[in-house]
Amino acid sequence: MTEPVRTTCPYCGVGCGLLLHRAGAGWRVEGDPEHPANYGRLCSKGAALAETLGQETRLLHPLLRGERVSWSTALDAVAQALRRTLAEHGPQAVAFYVSGQLLTEDYYVANKLMKGFLGAANIDTNSRLCMASAVAGHVRAFGEDVVPATYADVEAADLVVLIGSNAAWTHPVLFQRLQAARQARPQLKVVVIDPRRTATAEAADLHLALAPGTDAWLLNGLLDYLRRESGIDWAWVEAHVAGFGAAFAAVAGLTIPLVAEHCGLKEAEVATFYRWFAATERSVTLFSQGINQSSSGTDKVNAILNLHLATGRIGRPGMGPFSLTGQPNAMGGREVGGLATQLAAHMDFAPERVEAVARFWGAPRIARAPGLKAVDLFEAVQAGEIKFLWIMATNPAVSLPQAERVRQALERCPCVVVSDMTAHTDTARYAHVLLPAAAWGEKDGTVTNSERRISRCRPFLAPAGEARPDWWMVAHVARRLGHGDAFAYRGPAAIFREHARLTTLANDGTRRFDLGPLAGLSDADYDRLPPTLWPLGQERPYADGRFSTADGRARMLPIHPRAPAAAPHAAHPIVLNTGRLRDQWHTMTRTGLSPRLSAHCTEPCVELHPADITRLGLAAGGLARLHSPHGEAIARVLAQPGQRPGEAFLPMHWNGRFSARAWANALTAAVTDPISGQPEFKHTPVAVSPYAADWYGLALSRTPLTVDHLPYWSVTPARGCWRYGLAGRQGDLAGLHAWFEGDGELAEFADPAAGRWRAALMRDGRLERLVFIEREPQRLPERSWLEALFERERLTEAERAALLLGSPPSGTASEGRVVCACHGVGEARLAAAIAAGARSVEALGAQLKAGTHCGSCVPELRRLLRQAAA
Repeated sequence: MTEPVRTTCPYCGVGCGLLLHRAGAGWRVEGDPEHPANYGRLCSKGAALAETLGQETRLLHPLLRGERVSWSTALDAVAQALRRTLAEHGPQAVAFYVSGQLLTEDYYVANKLMKGFLGAANIDTNSRLCMASAVAGHVRAFGEDVVPATYADVEAADLVVLIGSNAAWTHPVLFQRLQAARQARPQLKVVVIDPRRTATAEAADLHLALAPGTDAWLLNGLLDYLRRESGIDWAWVEAHVAGFGAAFAAVAGLTIPLVAEHCGLKEAEVATFYRWFAATERSVTLFSQGINQSSSGTDKVNAILNLHLATGRIGRPGMGPFSLTGQPNAMGGREVGGLATQLAAHMDFAPERVEAVARFWGAPRIARAPGLKAVDLFEAVQAGEIKFLWIMATNPAVSLPQAERVRQALERCPCVVVSDMTAHTDTARYAHVLLPAAAWGEKDGTVTNSERRISRCRPFLAPAGEARPDWWMVAHVARRLGHGDAFAYRGPAAIFREHARLTTLANDGTRRFDLGPLAGLSDADYDRLPPTLWPLGQERPYADGRFSTADGRARMLPIHPRAPAAAPHAAHPIVLNTGRLRDQWHTMTRTGLSPRLSAHCTEPCVELHPADITRLGLAAGGLARLHSPHGEAIARVLAQPGQRPGEAFLPMHWNGRFSARAWANALTAAVTDPISGQPEFKHTPVAVSPYAADWYGLALSRTPLTVDHLPYWSVTPARGCWRYGLAGRQGDLAGLHAWFEGDGELAEFADPAAGRWRAALMRDGRLERLVFIEREPQRLPERSWLEALFERERLTEAERAALLLGSPPSGTASEGRVVCACHGVGEARLAAAIAAGARSVEALGAQLKAGTHCGSCVPELRRLLRQAAA
């Protein structure tokens, strides 16, 4: 039997180890029981990876202005455009925009070319959108971007505080580890601080649903409470911290009633949280985008770090502040210097460090000052200052704020190069040169997860078509520019060795990021490299109380809470929050290929409190138009009692490939934190109003449909077909009738007076296409049983008769909305099992298998059980 390939998951920052087994012509994925990030666990996305390996959407060959060309021609074109731009406009007219999806070796080579040999630091990454505030906070407090805790500390804690993190959906395997620790140690308490009642909040001992943007008030109040209630470890603070006097002065007088008023919380809730934190030495604070994605995100990060420094709860088992990175290699990008504000290897642009790196690289034209951060970079493209832009493995036309303005910038840029695994992104359509990048499963290199653990990504597939690794492309362009000696890499192992050597440069021990012992790895050693935590030989940095500052002391900073940049007002009275769904990832380039992952949320939905739905004249299941000064979006209305009144939530994933007008970042403003440059994605004032269509529709088809003429559409894959949600004006219906022209057996029913039309197309007894049109969306049929018909080679007479009736044949169970993606278990079947006596998650698992594979759906199973018991 062939040995499985050990590799690392390409999704979130948990960095789960995977085993890839040959299964006939395909692959079977399972968790690696030996990997210390997950010990065999997987989430729904990781478990479905085998469904996303097809080549149907892959970019297989280089394209130059839409025409297929050879690699030599494409790389010549890139090098010529770079050379021309440098000659005519200088290095500041060139920029790279890269991604936490790159491997560390890709990142290293791109950063080296841009900063070392092109002479500007205008290389930034989409990690600017998720982790930049954490980076800035770490550097301000510790002197270096170091996460001072591990996953084992989460399990060893007696109190875990999650603030701005829906880990049950965004870091599900770490959440599974937390839940298992709670079962093993019932004294472990969990506090969730989040305006929304998320799946994570559902599982908490205490949920503080604070008003958006008030985190710093709550955290500062806790610091003052600790000072008043003898919760400060003064001996540790005086020995290891500077700046504590100013930090304590900034929070003086923040009583519990005052904090509760500012945060929109009950005094008893605040008091309980403060008491628990003060009394529990083993405390871990997990934070993520709800903290970082703010116009004051860096200050919020430092407010968290202040608490752990003031109590000495850092560098010891079961305690510490813990930033959860969003992407699989956001940390690796930070290590090599992939942010415009870093040079390389945790070094800044201090003159002596610039000179040292210039000598190491042999780069006399090295950049000597920070470059443009992501939002500023694209503003420079819009202003005509950036003339050459190379985008690698990311989709900024969807993911950046003010997305429409970003698209305008890309359209006017003289040269846009995009290297990606697919040409089907909103960004790729603006590329003058499209370069086919190797995808996960084909790439060879390393990534670093949230706990600083370096893991290998090993290939198990041959590259699709002519796809190549990103480092290879960059190195070949560098050679064409005359820098061949500096980019003569034979493979990723050589790049990693150079990267490891660079971490030792001018490092007298103050920088904890030091991979020197790995600099001598042979190619075989590199291939066998086990998951490796840095600092090498240390589980927790700063266990000795010495930090990465000149004097070895950490810094507490005075934090003065600031309101979000824009407040709701009469024209835009609703505060919009954006974020992730459980089963999708970024802009759905990979997860959007999986029917399993698309079943939990089949359309873009805006979540609103039921009272707001009534007040705004909306209808649950209908459509809403969201409008801000920057753009608009249309989404299905979802009633969510866990949403605070006056607030809305819209997922970030939807884009022009999967929806007509549901891009969250068409609405968000390009407002950033003044220190980190991270955008404020969590607080956008919007107006929400009904979107009044003449009709609403559901279509299922084995082949893609032409829907671009419709004002609203969304599409996701189902098993055997594509699933469409539709809406439009009366005149748009003619285009739908065209779907049923041609060969085949057409069954049709129309009731113009009721605004109803139904049609089904069959060929040789097999269902090919189906559409339901109704005047009201609530009259559309439940779709799960209809989707199942596309898995049949021939329909039975009962199924054919039921088609246009819109209800399943007698004896056919409808699944309802899918809750457990791994086993395809829907709400209807769960409700029936609960009604029949299943009273626990374990009972549902035993009966239906729901929740028994990855566990991502367990919070939702608990919610359904509570609702049934109420």
